[in-house]
Amino acid sequence: MNVTYYGHSSFLFEIEGSKVLFDPFISPNPLAAAIDVSKIEADYLLLSHGHGDHVADAEAIGQRTGAEIVAIAEIAGWFGNKGLKAAYPMNIGGKVKLPFGTVKMVAAAHSSSLPDGSYGGIAAGFVVEAEGKTFYFAGDTALTYDMKLIAEQYKLDFALLPIGDNYTMGIDDALIAADWVGASKIIGMHYDTFPAIKIDQEATKEKAQLAGKELVLLQIGETITL
Repeated sequence: MNVTYYGHSSFLFEIEGSKVLFDPFISPNPLAAAIDVSKIEADYLLLSHGHGDHVADAEAIGQRTGAEIVAIAEIAGWFGNKGLKAAYPMNIGGKVKLPFGTVKMVAAAHSSSLPDGSYGGIAAGFVVEAEGKTFYFAGDTALTYDMKLIAEQYKLDFALLPIGDNYTMGIDDALIAADWVGASKIIGMHYDTFPAIKIDQEATKEKAQLAGKELVLLQIGETITL
């Protein structure tokens, strides 16, 4: 599968012919100014929670591409009322089978509201099984013992974890989280976008290396194959 990073917590996965976009916050992000949002194609929009820095471009991309919203029920309903396709309202513990694989919604410890201030349900993460691989997209979260359930149920190939601190886990808790979910490879997210989540990338990578983890920090616009 190919993975393209669009900054903050936004990733496009190309899986089994489907384009799966997580948490699109691109056009308001000055670090992603070189990305032309109007050219991003998506078949599915997986939204971890309702905060603007995770859904800012969801409406525009969804309207243009016809992508299906996959999110907690309150968020799916909110976008559905705006005319987007929202046939996959979910809640914690639920799993859906999609053309590219399965998606299970798992717990996250974070707040959630929608851009107009309306109730956004609760924050979530996703475990995706596709192309013979299994990965965990944590969304915004603190370290929580619920993560241990993931290792009990799945064998992860990699995990996408927030590392910017302040609003989410920092690298120290993210490394513990990686142990708890059973991931030796971490793709970092939710860092450097705002002053409060700026990190020292080299020092962060060194911490991960000392913990026996591979930490991947992608450049915005970079595509890798996993």
